[in-house]
Amino acid sequence: MVVDFLERTLENQYEKRDVDLILEGLRRRRKTTVRVNTLKSSMSEIKKVFENEGILFKDVEWNDFALIIENADESRIRKLEVYESGKIYMQSLSSMIPPVILNPQANESILDMAAAPGGKTTETACLSNNQAMITACEKNKIRCDKLKYNLEKQGANRITIMQEDARKLSDFFMFDKIMLDAPCSGSGTINITDSNLEKYFSKELCTRAVKTQKELLEKAAKIVKTGGEIVYSTCSVLKDENEKVIQTILNKSNFEIVPIDMDLTGIPAIPTTIEGTLCVCPTELYEGFYVAKLKKINKKR
Repeated sequence: MVVDFLERTLENQYEKRDVDLILEGLRRRRKTTVRVNTLKSSMSEIKKVFENEGILFKDVEWNDFALIIENADESRIRKLEVYESGKIYMQSLSSMIPPVILNPQANESILDMAAAPGGKTTETACLSNNQAMITACEKNKIRCDKLKYNLEKQGANRITIMQEDARKLSDFFMFDKIMLDAPCSGSGTINITDSNLEKYFSKELCTRAVKTQKELLEKAAKIVKTGGEIVYSTCSVLKDENEKVIQTILNKSNFEIVPIDMDLTGIPAIPTTIEGTLCVCPTELYEGFYVAKLKKINKKR
């Protein structure tokens, strides 16, 4: 069974305490969380709307623009005018982390290598107040159309969309920063009590994901400027997709880890084998997630 494969893999990679925490988190149903779209609204406006609608919420310690919904599911939130107009975006707390770590600035050239459906892309636009020059790649036409829809709905208007497999981008491109939220097995997001789990998670999926991740990261390494940064992330807790992929780039002489220094208050982290990277443990609030930041440096002689 696929759950047995997952448990064996985790046991080979983590201490028992951490395996137990991960498996417990993968049994939990996560609460709905939203991000306030600061290109169209403000935290105070959204809080007032929620209060008027009788929707209970909590702040997030490390993110001034995120809210945890206590008494409403996604279907109810989708009926609100503030959702329809793009003033809020439903997004998991874990997936809000990479753009914060990327720290986009005005006029930086930024590539989002696997952008659909656009949550991190629009968050990046918000964090730069629509001033970063963002290129968003998505190879699948249906997902690319969804990406375009979300960008327009969110008012993220300084973004160039490319329907392209980012692995095939010309090496003549050069970017200040690259965000690679790589396709993965989703091991940090699954519910292991789901009777249909084998439709969404498998050993074969993990193997295919690793190949794609390495290829995407290799391309990112070529087209990020010297002195530029890559933020790599997956919604997986498996080291084959995380630290082992990152290590393939660190084995080159011209990349180093930039330790993650954002406020981690309230984020349930589990140990990683590469110091300075972050692995989020799945809980009722967080998906299992991995994030690493790399910097391209001059080659050592």
